[in-house]
Amino acid sequence: RNLWVLVVGRSPKEHRIGIPEFKYVANMHGDETVGRELLLHLIDHLVTSDGKDPEITNLINNTRIHIMPSMNPDGFEAVKKPDCYYSIGRENYNQYDLNRNFPDAFEYNNVSRQPETEAVMKWLNTETFVLSANLHGGALVASYPFDNGVQATGALYSRSLTPDDDVFQYLAHTYASRNPNMKKGDECKSKMNFPNGVTNGYSWYPLQGGMQDYNYIWAQCFEITLELSCCKYPREEKLPSFWNNNKASLIEYMKQVHLGVKGQVFDQNGNPLPHVIVEVQDRKHICPYRTNKYGEYYLLLLPGSYIINVTVPGHEPYLTKVIIPEKSQNFSALKKDILLPFQGQLDSIPASNPSCPMIPLYRNLPSHSAATKPSLFLFLVTLLHIFFKQSKM
Repeated sequence: RNLWVLVVGRSPKEHRIGIPEFKYVANMHGDETVGRELLLHLIDHLVTSDGKDPEITNLINNTRIHIMPSMNPDGFEAVKKPDCYYSIGRENYNQYDLNRNFPDAFEYNNVSRQPETEAVMKWLNTETFVLSANLHGGALVASYPFDNGVQATGALYSRSLTPDDDVFQYLAHTYASRNPNMKKGDECKSKMNFPNGVTNGYSWYPLQGGMQDYNYIWAQCFEITLELSCCKYPREEKLPSFWNNNKASLIEYMKQVHLGVKGQVFDQNGNPLPHVIVEVQDRKHICPYRTNKYGEYYLLLLPGSYIINVTVPGHEPYLTKVIIPEKSQNFSALKKDILLPFQGQLDSIPASNPSCPMIPLYRNLPSHSAATKPSLFLFLVTLLHIFFKQSKM
């Protein structure tokens, strides 16, 4: 089955330099239907508001938006007796859970890779996606990476944090705070409570082979998981209220693709350099983030001062300071092109990323990164979390 994607933008058929790529994916569990309906509503809202609503028009002018309403059409069609909690149709036609089917950075995931998973992985390689969300149902919360973890990412403290944890928490709060029910944190009475409607994925429950972790580690794309309804397959008459509750969140979240800094890396002759490592000095990724074939980089960052480290094989690292202003530019990250003081040898820069094989990259990591070192505050919060959890059991 084809997985259909609609692209909305001024240049929908091709990438334009400086225009970030954003995506929404829904219905990877076929019986979780609210996200599928919301994305169809969102498509209609975007195309009918263009030229009429200044916010939507600016968003389309400056963003290339990819929308996949259903990653699991076979599962959706298999649902015969809709249920709030579980229906035949969660898995794909081959009875595989697609959100357990991706390569895992923490442990070997020896499952048979499914056609839908392979198609999404191939899609991620064809675009420079910067920000994403995948839409689910069965709870009401914005969940951020990691979904799996090891000691090096903070698993001993009932969480698993990325080097960009501040950005991920901000992204999750951006969505949840604009959804009147999600931000309450306890709307699904039979489920776990989530303060402000936000959770770290591993803190909620660990899972292997999830799509959001794969996006962040191997595709350089920040993705969170949005659980949008207590009931996975609600009655039809409930759908308008879901759209009303999520419309502002869906739009505001898309705008966050313009956080931070973006630009191109050039050699001294003005040639753009592809496959060059560009990362903030104190938040290196286990799979280094690199420029695309146009020499572009996009780094999602909150306001503040950062040192960007540009690394080209055979040369000393090039450091440059950037200050992300408190008030971001209108629908654009801070633009910072980087001119390196030497002539790049494009043929010597590997097109692939040899440091990022599809294996558990975190398995042998010896210690905490700066972003995931436990603090006394987090330790106390974890103890309280465990205490309250046990008191409810």
